[in-house]
Amino acid sequence: MQLSIITGASRGLGLALAAQLLARGHRVLTLQRQRPTLLAPPGAELLHWAVDLTDALPVAQRLQQWLQQHDARGLQSATLINNAALLAQPAPLTQVPLAELVAAGRVGLEAPTLLTAVFLQGTAHWDAARKVVLVSSGLGRRGMAGSASYCAVKAGLDNLARAVALEETAKTNGAHIVSLAPGIIDTDMQVQLRSASDSQFPEAQRFRSIQAAGGLDSPATAAAKMLSYMDRADFGSQPVADVRDGAISR
Repeated sequence: MQLSIITGASRGLGLALAAQLLARGHRVLTLQRQRPTLLAPPGAELLHWAVDLTDALPVAQRLQQWLQQHDARGLQSATLINNAALLAQPAPLTQVPLAELVAAGRVGLEAPTLLTAVFLQGTAHWDAARKVVLVSSGLGRRGMAGSASYCAVKAGLDNLARAVALEETAKTNGAHIVSLAPGIIDTDMQVQLRSASDSQFPEAQRFRSIQAAGGLDSPATAAAKMLSYMDRADFGSQPVADVRDGAISR
């Protein structure tokens, strides 16, 4: 059996990842408010925790306890996919409601940091191969006006992966961690970007053009690309990576 833990799996990329991992026969634990609209096929198992990742500490503590009690005998692999994210209102930083900035930072960076910490700690004695995926973005590697908090969160994930990779490499049975950009995906977040005011979000027209030109991957296509990258023998050799065209950011 292979264990996969996914945040933000009620829709979009997270839902597609959960569906494809279940199809592979994994035991999948999803963490988000709503239960994913999925059924586990024979040989697979779907578990769901209804949680609020804007308050990640109790979620991390629950996962810590669950991992300590989990029977890992015969488990081939254990993977944590930190996928959940919130996009604050596309606008200059000074015009974004403070509550939205707080929520975006907590879900997008604080929660992955805490969950990664307890996952690595709780599985350190397991014989299973261990992986951590932080779902990043090209916007973690370049700035974009009108999306400062999102850029900051994704850049934080990239550097989190770099630092943790150094720590895990020094261990005898260290985990592999990658902050992975999945490309541009046709999700609710993209709708939010395309619908933004041009005066508040100068890149809105570019995102409309990308959609019009058919430049968006479906969540299912993006999920398949991510899982293919995660299957690579060299997964973790570079802690910051991009699935597009096999590109790897150093």
